[in-house]
Amino acid sequence: MRIINSNITLFREKLYQWYDRNGRHFPWRDKSVNNYQKIVSELLLQRTKAETVAKFYPTFIQKFPNWKTVSNCSINDLEGVLKPIGLYKQRAMRLHSFAKEMTKRNGRIPHGKEELEKMPMVGQYIANATMSLVYDKPYPLLDVNMARVLERFFGKRKLVDIRYDPYIQELAHKVIAVKNSKVLNWAILDFAAIVCKARTPNCQACLLNVKCTFYKKRS
Repeated sequence: MRIINSNITLFREKLYQWYDRNGRHFPWRDKSVNNYQKIVSELLLQRTKAETVAKFYPTFIQKFPNWKTVSNCSINDLEGVLKPIGLYKQRAMRLHSFAKEMTKRNGRIPHGKEELEKMPMVGQYIANATMSLVYDKPYPLLDVNMARVLERFFGKRKLVDIRYDPYIQELAHKVIAVKNSKVLNWAILDFAAIVCKARTPNCQACLLNVKCTFYKKRS
């Protein structure tokens, strides 16, 4: 499917405008947070609502202020701490493995995506998130929510798994290829949560509906 650059420009402009007025505020988005806090937030956010994590996050950071405190904690104890936000067994294993590796590295985060993906429990999303949030590089926070917004506006992907679909991967990277890509990432995710919802999208109030493929098919 051909990606039209003028549509990408419009998409970005509208999302920036929307985010200025409607963007959500979370503790991990503050300028004062350190790299540990940024990565931990993304590990906690996987397959979990941001509002759920926001209530839990300050307590977790207070109990575990750095990678060493996480790596020194037993898996069972970590599972108990993570139980309130669900998926606690998977999350505990992922966090513990990552923390052990980071402790070995004295907190030094790899600079390249390929090296990041070689680390324990690090997939495409966490590698992209680290490149975006830690190094301010134009990598998309491409999950099912971002994919939904992109597909509805630009057109559907072919493969079920977004990690391997060449169209959605190319599109996401093209859209995010701007200087302030981190903010655009957040704008798309917030828009997905507030307007372009999975089951009840508010298409009538959407500022993208003039060019939106999904809206045209619905109307």
